[in-house]
Amino acid sequence: MQADVHTDNNTMQQRRLHGSKEAESAAPSTDEGTAIRERATSRRILALALPTFGQLIAEPTFILIDTAIVGHIGDAALAGLSIGSTIILTAVGLCIFLAYSTTAQVAHLLGAGKRREGLQAGIDGLWLALGIGLILGVGLFVAAEPLCRALGGQGEVLHQATMYTRAVVLGAPGMLLVYAANGIFRGLQKVRITLIAAVSGAVLNTVLEVLFVLVFRWGITGSGAATMIAQWYMGLFLVIPAMLWATADGASLKPQLAGIAAAGGDGIPLFIRTLAIRAAMVVTVASAARMGTAVLAGFQAVNSSWNFAMNVLDSVGIAGQTLVATALGAGQRTRARELTRDTGRMGMLTGVVIGVGFAVVGLFAGHFFSSTPHIQGLIAIGMVTMGVFFPLQGWMMAIDGILIGARDYRYLALTCGLTAAVYIVCIMPLAGVVAPQLGSDAARTALLWVAFNVILMGGRGLFNGLRIRSDAWIG
Repeated sequence: MQADVHTDNNTMQQRRLHGSKEAESAAPSTDEGTAIRERATSRRILALALPTFGQLIAEPTFILIDTAIVGHIGDAALAGLSIGSTIILTAVGLCIFLAYSTTAQVAHLLGAGKRREGLQAGIDGLWLALGIGLILGVGLFVAAEPLCRALGGQGEVLHQATMYTRAVVLGAPGMLLVYAANGIFRGLQKVRITLIAAVSGAVLNTVLEVLFVLVFRWGITGSGAATMIAQWYMGLFLVIPAMLWATADGASLKPQLAGIAAAGGDGIPLFIRTLAIRAAMVVTVASAARMGTAVLAGFQAVNSSWNFAMNVLDSVGIAGQTLVATALGAGQRTRARELTRDTGRMGMLTGVVIGVGFAVVGLFAGHFFSSTPHIQGLIAIGMVTMGVFFPLQGWMMAIDGILIGARDYRYLALTCGLTAAVYIVCIMPLAGVVAPQLGSDAARTALLWVAFNVILMGGRGLFNGLRIRSDAWIG
């Protein structure tokens, strides 16, 4: 009997040994495990980034639709639209922090297992967005005429610009509610609803544009009114389910002054960051203008194309922001670092793909923007130059999103402000002193875009790279 037991024990040990060898042979190696993790992360980033991209281009799409319809009214209306859209895009763009800060806060609390608190922070963000939107809407409505005049509007163009601005800014609260609500759904990693809102809002805007402008003959005011209604529609489309989910999890819909103040406090450094970047872009436009009309014309075409392409890179950063904020909320520091590496790599690869496409398309895109061969050549130079630097931009934007997800707002405000200041100090003498010494517009165009990428984008990338090498950003 003892012999039988001994035999059985030997058999069991052999089976366990054999089983462990099978498990060992079946288990992936370290490299295979890393590859599997990276593929899973890439799929998750894509699942978040693609709908986010659709949402990011909502407001530019509205302006594009406005442009297509208003162009049938007349030249003065189209010029007025250019001025009015610049005002609303700038004002609303400076409030993008509502989406970023809400995303990071909701995702962080969700990762910590505090779903109710996360949704409460989202509701506080909605109240902040509504308050800022009302102030912004009223302020821009009252100041519409002097602002349009300051941007060069005169005579009939000034009249058209003022009418459009006063109509469209009434939708500012709705658009800012969209930003804050997008932050909630990104934090919850439920971004399909934001894409649905963006697409249906664009469809509604188009239908109303045709109805108000071409059928009712309301002119440019009808165009602004259509966009305003679409903005409020999108806001309500997102806010109502956000409120229902929040109350279902025990959050209060009443304004929480402490929570609103906290959201505002988070938003200040992000506002400074955005303002610094905008200031740098304004100086870039002014520098292009100093280099001559041809350089400025080529710059406008490249810049418009670049702004659209950057939404792809931004969507990768936002996806990484959501995932890292959730990981840090759960106390998973190692996972946060893995996500940082994976997101940065994906941002760079996305930049490579976009950059190659941008450069190749740029060789022929000039024909779509100008009938002048000289301008077409400058556009090609600008787009090829930008294409070379897209991998850097893709990585930089991805890490930017990571640091926002880690709520490293003050560092971003400080470094973006410093980088923008250095860039402005450098680009002004380059445009005023060095550029006139160059022998051609082609050389001046290349100088402008190289300086933009090396100093401004490269500076931001340098600071971001130094930050993630430390532990300070994890908190």
